[in-house]
Amino acid sequence: MFAQNAFAKNTFVKNTLLLALLSGLSLPLQADPLTVYGKINVTAQNSDEGEGSFSELKSNASRFGLKGDYALDGELTLVYQLEWEVDPSDEANEKNIKARDQFIGIKGSFGTIKAGRNDTALKLSQGKMDLFNDYEADIKTLWRGENRMSNSLAYVSPSFNGFSVQVSHVMEDSAKGQDGQSVALMYGDDGLKDSAIFASIAMDNDISGYDTSRAFVQTKLAGFKLGAGVQQQEPMAGGAKDDGWLANVAYPIEKYELKAQFQTLEEHEGYSLGADYKLGKDTKLFAWYSSFDFDNKADSDYLAIGLEHKF
Repeated sequence: MFAQNAFAKNTFVKNTLLLALLSGLSLPLQADPLTVYGKINVTAQNSDEGEGSFSELKSNASRFGLKGDYALDGELTLVYQLEWEVDPSDEANEKNIKARDQFIGIKGSFGTIKAGRNDTALKLSQGKMDLFNDYEADIKTLWRGENRMSNSLAYVSPSFNGFSVQVSHVMEDSAKGQDGQSVALMYGDDGLKDSAIFASIAMDNDISGYDTSRAFVQTKLAGFKLGAGVQQQEPMAGGAKDDGWLANVAYPIEKYELKAQFQTLEEHEGYSLGADYKLGKDTKLFAWYSSFDFDNKADSDYLAIGLEHKF
């Protein structure tokens, strides 16, 4: 009987300590919620870049990250994010972990200020305009301006009647360095769920050696998602200004989405055709074909089938 009582008492003490420990651990989790997120996107593709075709398995900006917020005094919120690109298709000893957006910032009624490594305002101004983002036909294939800059301060304004402003300031980082600025004015919802139109205009001043300006507009019409954009870019070191334009269309059919995109820069152009098939809420199977004419006048062609899962 004594042994049973002692065992029961010992069990009660252990359970009490465990509950106290779990209660202590739960407090910071409630006060500082942390989200783990990411996606894995891999394609099996045939690539021909002007010197003959070859097959390859390719990761398309697969990533994982941590983000969260923390309530502060004065109705302020601390925000942070740490994100890395990973390459599950590469060899284990390769440098297949790369830093993406990583910042800490303050959010309030005035908007959000972030310090760290950030996508520029001009890059963010595209919203979801690029239907082949992160693939071979990403708009950065022909256009400058898709920059993620270190040593940068970013400001995102609240929305005023659908309008918002984003500003990026990139610091010199050295005595011989040169600072740069990126500014964007946007209207509407880039997912076209809360507004019928998404539109933006943006400019870079000396970002990655270029002055760049661009404008986008996207809308829905009779079930089609239609988009168009223009860009002008000029190297700071001297040289001619280059102009280009882009047009695309997407059309959902039950679990499918069919899409096409055409892009130019002066005499160079590229087009892409693709289809996505939704396997689940966060998973899709897809295929696409892209063809580009680059500076060397050689065509580059890609045919791919892939799988993406977001978590």
